Amino acid sequence: MASHLTPWDLRSIAVEYIQKGILLPKPPATGRQGRHDVDVERLASSFARALGRFYPYAGRLAVAPAREDRASPESLAISLRCSGEGTEFVHAVAPGVAVADVTASLLIPRVVWSFFPLNGLLGADAIAESRPVLAAQVTELADGVFIAMWMNHSVADGTTFWQFFNTWSELTRLGLSDGDAAAGNDAMMSTPLPVFDNWFLEGCTIPIPLPFGKLKDVVGRADLFPPVQKCFLHFSTATLKKLKAKAKAEISGTTTTTTISSLQVLLAHLWRAVCRARWLASEQETAYIVYVGCRGRVGGIPASYAGNALAHVAAKSSAGEILGNGLGWAAWQLNRAVALFDEASARDKLASWPQDPSFAHLPELVALAPKTLLTGSSPRFDVYGNDFGWSAPLAVRSGAGNKVDGKATVYEGRGRGGSMALEVCLAPEALTRLVADEEFMASVGV
Repeated sequence: MASHLTPWDLRSIAVEYIQKGILLPKPPATGRQGRHDVDVERLASSFARALGRFYPYAGRLAVAPAREDRASPESLAISLRCSGEGTEFVHAVAPGVAVADVTASLLIPRVVWSFFPLNGLLGADAIAESRPVLAAQVTELADGVFIAMWMNHSVADGTTFWQFFNTWSELTRLGLSDGDAAAGNDAMMSTPLPVFDNWFLEGCTIPIPLPFGKLKDVVGRADLFPPVQKCFLHFSTATLKKLKAKAKAEISGTTTTTTISSLQVLLAHLWRAVCRARWLASEQETAYIVYVGCRGRVGGIPASYAGNALAHVAAKSSAGEILGNGLGWAAWQLNRAVALFDEASARDKLASWPQDPSFAHLPELVALAPKTLLTGSSPRFDVYGNDFGWSAPLAVRSGAGNKVDGKATVYEGRGRGGSMALEVCLAPEALTRLVADEEFMASVGV
């Protein structure tokens, strides 16, 4: 059985895997010797059970001719074959790395990237190399555990990624076995079952023929990207309220909108700081690209839809306007860009995509820097609820995948309750200036 990819899925075939993971303390001491052993066998078993719920992800991506008619132009079709070939589960030990090595500094150490083995693997590489679309690694540290997962972006977005992660942690925490599932005890699970009925517009040709003779023509990859550095920044609920109040006061009576969100204000705050950190000239055009979830925005897509349901919007302005018009004005630009995205525009883009397919290429993202910011993920994803049975997470971090200048990933804050965090990736010189920016860093929590 094959699951054909939608335009949303296919757009991400040329980017690297989603890589996210959580940092946990070591489990409590047990036994006479007081050992803090990690039950890797239990983690592997529950990972397999979670995969049973997400059964297509035990398969492999495949490519085949889209047309049998040899007189027609060459074209390809990509699908996820539900072949049950399995995935990868890796157990690693890093006794020389401590929790503080990961969390103590604003700058993220490169050792974190070693917790994610499939670095540099594009979605299309999984086809050529017959690699799994989903894998996990459990790394035991000196005083903690890092649980990482990576997922092919052409079969899932962040919503699906964290739904799987939440399922895995809950299965581990509850200690449910295959026998419990047979007895109907899966009803104890709070995470919903995924929906794998891939969503296409009515009248769409399935599978979608891609007008390429070879898979490598789709990818168009570059082998070398400019060096970047990452930092991780926390913003408390109280700080976000202050920033939002400041933004709304600045635009009061000047716009018709009163619905600027805390996230839009936070991203505007970052946008202004990055313009300063990059030393952009006043007349330099700058853009902020934000990924928008389509579950709830496009009718017929279930909340637990497994796959990609993402589109992007962009706010553009000159650096002089972003810096000169204030936080509220910058937030309003983002608000307007999101507000203009609706179901009709989403359907129009989906309908036209097969006739003129475009892909998210890493070289193109690199070319946009250093004048663009890009944010994906969501503070609504349940990161800190991933208790595997002994503690809530201490931190969340990502791997090396898709790290380009200007990438900012948003998470819920570790304090939850409306707090947020940003993982910001910039050219090293710009990042040094960002973390030295007193106006921006005054809002960053410890």
